[in-house]
Amino acid sequence: MEQLDPRTVVERYVTAVAEGDLDTIVASFAEDATWTYPGNLPLSRQWRGRDAIVQDFLGSVGSLFAPDGAPAVALTGLLADGNQVVAEWSAKGTAANGSSYDNQALGIFTVENGLITSVREYLDTQHAAQTLFAGPLGATG
Repeated sequence: MEQLDPRTVVERYVTAVAEGDLDTIVASFAEDATWTYPGNLPLSRQWRGRDAIVQDFLGSVGSLFAPDGAPAVALTGLLADGNQVVAEWSAKGTAANGSSYDNQALGIFTVENGLITSVREYLDTQHAAQTLFAGPLGATG
């Protein structure tokens, strides 16, 4: 089987996220991959290992959204240089608390031997905090 180039690996991964294709998401990562999520949110840290990234990190994100409000993910930009790929995407959905989530993110992916080995993600963490981690919409504190 022919190995995919880094740009194609990342494009296929983001498309799989947008389509909810778990098999392709899992197959995109090296077993010892890392994902660094910024800020001071409950998700903020470096996630280590494919299982932790897919099950614990990405899997827990779904619980932050309303049952019918899963974010629509769209790839909006892609630049590749060697084994480094910069991907930009938008994510729009309804948070579990009813807030409207509309964020843009950028990830710097490293791809080796056709697999994602690391991701450093950047996004508006203040927006994420105010929508995904706030109390019920309309609640006063």
